[in-house]
Amino acid sequence: MPYKTTDISDALGDEAAIVTPGFRHFGARNMFSGSISTIRCFEDNSLVRDALQTPGDGRVLVVDGAGSMRCALLGDLLAAMGSNNGWSGVIVNGCVRDAADLAVIDLGVMALATHPKKTAKLGKGDRDISLQFADTEFHPGHYIYADQDGIVVTSHPMPPR
Repeated sequence: MPYKTTDISDALGDEAAIVTPGFRHFGARNMFSGSISTIRCFEDNSLVRDALQTPGDGRVLVVDGAGSMRCALLGDLLAAMGSNNGWSGVIVNGCVRDAADLAVIDLGVMALATHPKKTAKLGKGDRDISLQFADTEFHPGHYIYADQDGIVVTSHPMPPR
């Protein structure tokens, strides 16, 4: 049985970083977790595509789009690619699109909002670097847990149940 974010928060106290609320669920998985992989990009999802077309091995892709509300960094095609390649989830500090289609793809997807516009494809951004947004630091290789109560980040995986 997966860990609930409330249980992690209770067990670890201040050792668990709680992501500031505001992220909404869009994927078929409302509970997901995994090792963190990161991307920083602004209105260009080229690196998101590059990451999701590689084996995910149960990881969660954390995308810092600087909270942009001018276009979507993830849509149904990239989400399906991520699901097919074994990613557990994608968390976007920004927007997604194709919300009705995302809702039936076996992938955890959380973002701030939806937007119909696609991004530029310029290949700009950074991958597997430390990120900071929503009062939380996200380090590649740390662990993230998400459910209906929120998102929690830990420096190590929770022990098997």
